[in-house]
Amino acid sequence: MISITVTALVFGVVFLAELPDKTALAGLVLGTRYRASYVFAGVAAAFLLHVVLAVAAGSVLTLLPQQIVHALTGVLFLGGAAMLLLKKGDDEEEVKKPADQSFWKVAGTGFMLILVAEFGDLTQIMTANLAARYDDPISVGLGAVLGLWAVAGLGIVGGKALMRRVPLRLITQIAAVLMLALGVWSLWEAVAG
Repeated sequence: MISITVTALVFGVVFLAELPDKTALAGLVLGTRYRASYVFAGVAAAFLLHVVLAVAAGSVLTLLPQQIVHALTGVLFLGGAAMLLLKKGDDEEEVKKPADQSFWKVAGTGFMLILVAEFGDLTQIMTANLAARYDDPISVGLGAVLGLWAVAGLGIVGGKALMRRVPLRLITQIAAVLMLALGVWSLWEAVAG
């Protein structure tokens, strides 16, 4: 059974954490050069693979005693919040243009770009933490994948307009505050439990 609450929470946290990330910018760059549906197909497939790996890693953590899991996820969330708050602005990265614009070339470029750029990224680590925290891999995976796909879609279709209206720093700060709250809550449960 899917928990709407867990799915919505994970969606919100992952969405806000991924929005200021370099992959949203890469999706925007690819989306301005190629057919959006081709770019999205490749990017979506890469994000799905990352979420499956993260949820599997987080599910393994649930085998540990709950106090250890809460303490570990609390520390990792606090580390993630610190990373967001201390992160310097990313410069635009050069995206290599495929020789042709066929579906497989464009989707493959998007897939490989995200696969490499997101491996071990903050949102992948957060997804593993959330999977361990809630012991609900389907709800966590669904929320994470939808959050990542939403950011990818926004980046590909309308990233420039969003970034003009909402300062990137504000989005980063909101994500950091959410992660800080989750970290403190997890540590409190580790000590209280």
